[in-house]
Amino acid sequence: MPGDDSAAARSLLTEGLSELALPITENQLSRLLELALLLAHWSKRINLTGHRTVAEIVRKLILDAAALTAQLPELASLADIGSGAGFPGFPVAILRPNCRVTLVESRERRHHFQRQAIRQLGLDNACAELGRAEALEPALHSAAIAQAVAKPVDALPLLLPWVESGGLLLFPGSNPPPRVPMDDPRVCFERVATYRVPLGGALRTLWNARKISVNTA
Repeated sequence: MPGDDSAAARSLLTEGLSELALPITENQLSRLLELALLLAHWSKRINLTGHRTVAEIVRKLILDAAALTAQLPELASLADIGSGAGFPGFPVAILRPNCRVTLVESRERRHHFQRQAIRQLGLDNACAELGRAEALEPALHSAAIAQAVAKPVDALPLLLPWVESGGLLLFPGSNPPPRVPMDDPRVCFERVATYRVPLGGALRTLWNARKISVNTA
């Protein structure tokens, strides 16, 4: 990647993250930048994202995911269902090094990119699972998120097996927030957070609910 692209992307990252007031180390900043550069490089050969330039990837994907991360409580683990190119999972893993992140993706090329990114960025707290969420053996997490895998009515049943009792079910969206069905007794709605992506970005929402135990006796 040209040095000018890298320097401009680093400047965008620094400015955007400062708006979020997220505590960040130089190592984390470098990893986010490397993620943007790697995604831009792979996207020349594989259709991983519609955002082609490093600056677009920083603005539209990385800072978007960072703004979402700022809305999350402390989590021991997160399952990113239908994670695509690894968003928001990768930025969460970088910004929350104590959070174990599982990327679940059924498309093989995207999975290969995820594995390469994990190796190249040295993300010991991230792992990539190849397969459909409903076909894999789910591991329980503190939270699960579905950003673009399906409509919430279809995605909610995919998230539930991956979340421990008392864990969070998360649906990011635009404004107005996504409409999530509330007819499942295991789902207890909590709130919708509203926030804005840095650098004059879009207004976003994050639908939050808890998975609760249901006595079937």
